[in-house]
Amino acid sequence: MSYDNLLVSESNGIATITINRPSKLNALNKATIEELHNAFDALDQDKSIKVIIITGSGDKAFVAGADISEFADFNVAEGGKLAAKGQELLFDFVEQLSTPVIAAVNGFALGGGLELAMACHFRIASVNAKMGLPEVSLGVIPGYGGTQRLPQLVGKGRAMEMIMTAGMIDADKGYTFGLVNHVVAQEELMEFCESIASKIMRNSSVAIAQVINAVNANYKDGINGFEAEIEAFGNCFGTADFKEGTTAFLEKRKADFPGE
Repeated sequence: MSYDNLLVSESNGIATITINRPSKLNALNKATIEELHNAFDALDQDKSIKVIIITGSGDKAFVAGADISEFADFNVAEGGKLAAKGQELLFDFVEQLSTPVIAAVNGFALGGGLELAMACHFRIASVNAKMGLPEVSLGVIPGYGGTQRLPQLVGKGRAMEMIMTAGMIDADKGYTFGLVNHVVAQEELMEFCESIASKIMRNSSVAIAQVINAVNANYKDGINGFEAEIEAFGNCFGTADFKEGTTAFLEKRKADFPGE
């Protein structure tokens, strides 16, 4: 599948999606959001892909925000529809993807860019990364899940301050806040992400999909996360991966998971 705004590569079970709009600092427009949905969907259905890494082209930005020119003249109804469709098509979709998604934050991750990174299952930043939700400086608020995911990651008080001040934080502060898992040199970012992806790939992809579902359940209204965990735990007992994993353990050998 070819894309106008993305570069997609695959190697040894790891897929890399690069948002490729360097002249716009990889800003998210409608077309890019749709392409990202299609790319994630296709990779998630490809059983040979065990981990997805998403990053931005160039050395300045992961995603510097949304393309404001597309919605500057929207009315109330259009604005609400923009947020609802974007959350469904991309941000919630990525969060719920059964394939692990790592955000390689290689520069500015602002507005929709930080929201996309937060929708990923975890984040790794280069030392030059800058992160923030500056929407209130435009007279609007984050609309792609930022007011919900940022407090979950950094706590209510820190999230309130970041959003209300429209300020940016650097990679080290992002690490201190728990927004990113690791901070590495820019030239080492992709290799570092791939090394973590390789560790993930040693394990059962079926079990990992259940982990994603169970952890996410804790953050959904009306769902008991403990009950979701119990159900996911039980589901594992009916898989070929469970049989292989337990058999390999008892036979004192490395498991060769079939992914079923």
